[in-house]
Amino acid sequence: MAGALVPGVRKIAVLRANALGDFIMALPALDALRAAYPEAEIVLLGKEWHADFLAGRPGPVDRVEVVPTDLTAPEGEPESPALRRFLARLRAERFDLALQLHGGGRHANPLVSALGARVTAGCRADDAPPLDRWIRYVYYQPEVFRFLEVVGLVGAQPVGVEPVLELTGRDVREVAELLGALLDGRPLAALHPGAGDPRRRWPAERFAEVGDALAEAGAAVVITGTPGEAELVRQVAGEMRRPALDLAGRLSIGGLAALYARCAVVVANDTGPLHVARAVGAATVGVYWCGNLINAGPMTRDRHRPQISWRIHCPVCGVNCTRDLYPARGGGAGCRHRESFVAEVPASEVVAAALELFGYRTERAQEQAGAGSLRPSRGVPSPG
Repeated sequence: MAGALVPGVRKIAVLRANALGDFIMALPALDALRAAYPEAEIVLLGKEWHADFLAGRPGPVDRVEVVPTDLTAPEGEPESPALRRFLARLRAERFDLALQLHGGGRHANPLVSALGARVTAGCRADDAPPLDRWIRYVYYQPEVFRFLEVVGLVGAQPVGVEPVLELTGRDVREVAELLGALLDGRPLAALHPGAGDPRRRWPAERFAEVGDALAEAGAAVVITGTPGEAELVRQVAGEMRRPALDLAGRLSIGGLAALYARCAVVVANDTGPLHVARAVGAATVGVYWCGNLINAGPMTRDRHRPQISWRIHCPVCGVNCTRDLYPARGGGAGCRHRESFVAEVPASEVVAAALELFGYRTERAQEQAGAGSLRPSRGVPSPG
């Protein structure tokens, strides 16, 4: 369903108002849009955190407009005055293209249509109204390719399939000031044991086992997490026999990206920080549930080693939790339990993958340093 380039495009609105990992998955599509329409202004319709994070950051987005709704209002709920003002203001900008990269489109497609752009495009689930150009929303599809298909509807061809996130000097300075001389020149390895959905969390004691193995291999181990994950980070650090630096709640998103760009390997659950690590060039070992791997897993294996749990039945009640997507197969919808679906992944597999990547990346960095060309990662500016 590839489309032709739209002539005379000056302004492009892109709706992607959700979480950190969701934004990272959309970066290849945004890069394709930038290449296809190099003179156009690309405006991300996002959240407050997008505005803060993307301010002054090189990349395909020129500015952010914060959407004053969560796009999940109950059906039939009237528009808020704030949303009406938002739509009126954006309609006055006279967008040439408005693209929906948010999801199935039940709530998002009406918002995109209301912008009054010359051409609209996006995904369409069964319960969503159509846009001018659309592709069918099918849940199990790599998100990167889903959104590349959407921008392809307006003639934007892929320029890459792995997300690339640029750092700023501010990001790098934040990490330099935080770490100081604590690391004694040792290569870094990061653990991120948290995840918003507890079903995606690998057990804390296994993260500790991986951390000890990396420390024994010569790594300076850091453990990252949000302020709400501070107790979990302390638990991992407490389970480790070797010392690790607790960085829970101490870094902005940009600082976290700069930290990961300095790491030889990042070991994490399938969550936003893991995708940030991928996008700044870090090697990663991600622990994925099989369904999530389809949608959000890395496309390449040169520096990524996803570890997969194939469990589809709830570990508490035994219900097949994929049946809500396949009603014709019987069995009803999923359950309400939130126990881990990835706990079955053994520590030995994650340790082996982490040590392989750590050894390879450390050796390569030493070779580059010896040749006088050491560069921590793509997109890493000088801290000055």
